[in-house]
Amino acid sequence: MALHPETIALHGGQVPDPTTLSRAVPIYRTSSYVFKNTEHAANLFALKELGNIYTRIGNPTQDVLEQRLSLLEGGAASLALASGTSAIFYAIITLAQAGDEIVSANNLYGGTYTMFDAILPQLGITVKFVDPKDPAGFQQAIGPRTRAVFLETIGNPLLDVVDLEAIAELAHRNGLPLIVDATFSTPCLLQSIKFGADIVVNSLTKWIGGHGTGIGGSITDAGTFDWKGGRHPLFTTADPNYHGLRWALDLPEALAPVAFILRARTVPLRNLGAAIAPDNAWLFLQGLETLPLRMARHSENALAAARHLARHPKVAWVRYPGLPEDPSHALAQKYLKGGFGGMVVFGIKGGAAAGVRLIDSIPLFSHLANVGDAKSLIIHPASTTHSQLTDQQQREGGLTPDLVRLSIGIEHIDDILEALDAGLAQA
Repeated sequence: MALHPETIALHGGQVPDPTTLSRAVPIYRTSSYVFKNTEHAANLFALKELGNIYTRIGNPTQDVLEQRLSLLEGGAASLALASGTSAIFYAIITLAQAGDEIVSANNLYGGTYTMFDAILPQLGITVKFVDPKDPAGFQQAIGPRTRAVFLETIGNPLLDVVDLEAIAELAHRNGLPLIVDATFSTPCLLQSIKFGADIVVNSLTKWIGGHGTGIGGSITDAGTFDWKGGRHPLFTTADPNYHGLRWALDLPEALAPVAFILRARTVPLRNLGAAIAPDNAWLFLQGLETLPLRMARHSENALAAARHLARHPKVAWVRYPGLPEDPSHALAQKYLKGGFGGMVVFGIKGGAAAGVRLIDSIPLFSHLANVGDAKSLIIHPASTTHSQLTDQQQREGGLTPDLVRLSIGIEHIDDILEALDAGLAQA
């Protein structure tokens, strides 16, 4: 029977433990697993059958998390990792090598931008940045060595919503997969795969975890992209990282649709080791159980906060996809279901100096470098999360010195608005 997201978030990927009959998902704190015999061991390493080998590659607690994420995203398979940043990195190096290119939106989280702008080029992978508001720019940037298109469903920090269908259609027309970072939307507001995304990345640290207690990331494979199309030699030529396997050609028929996630698990994860801890996987499962409820409250509170700020005399401008006057509102209405997310950004009159006074004096809001917590958070991105970008890069991404970023929590809305008023009074 087809289940709704609220039910999947509680039950997906799990049956009671067969040995103990535990109803809750156990934490399997083990580094390794006993093989039944030498044939069983050989079959696991040869991908002739799936199972547990070593917790760096996978763990039963992690497996429930991965299955649940796949069900919520509408994908075929997922891989949980140590952080959202490692998820993005592994997604790229699973399909690209030295000499290859990626075409990416330019309105990215600062750490992702730096990875693409400085670190990947050191590995021989070039990233071309384009304005996501102009899908034609992606076409102009695609070349013969392009291996993927990358974007964020809701840009960080300016909250631009992308036209997923248009960019996915363009990517597929060129034989390329679309990779999306869906952290700001979560699968509760947007199932990116339904609109053409092939690979979905999430920072589990944010709303999926929801309580600021663990670091983790995930990659979900839609299982629909044809890696035999000719543009991805890492999938069609013998891979020296894994017994000369040709990932798009040699896998058993049952595993062929998840060739991408299998390569991500058995090449970068197995050999570079950004493994998620079983305890963190368990924490994220706890968060997932209430994600649909929390996203509804985050979105409700954020819309109320955005409306309040839009009327405030000390606020110069507000960006929130749920506001009818927001430039992204039409796309947000098309793609986001059940709410417009928990992020609000605004410009404060008086610029960066006024923003500093606001952040240093506001009650209730925690000043820290995270989003998606159940508690309300505040930060000045230009001097913190995006400070590694040059002034020009910040401007190109829409980041201005007066921008204050709010992650609106699930406290009572009257308390949130009162805290904003108190902070702005000091600014």
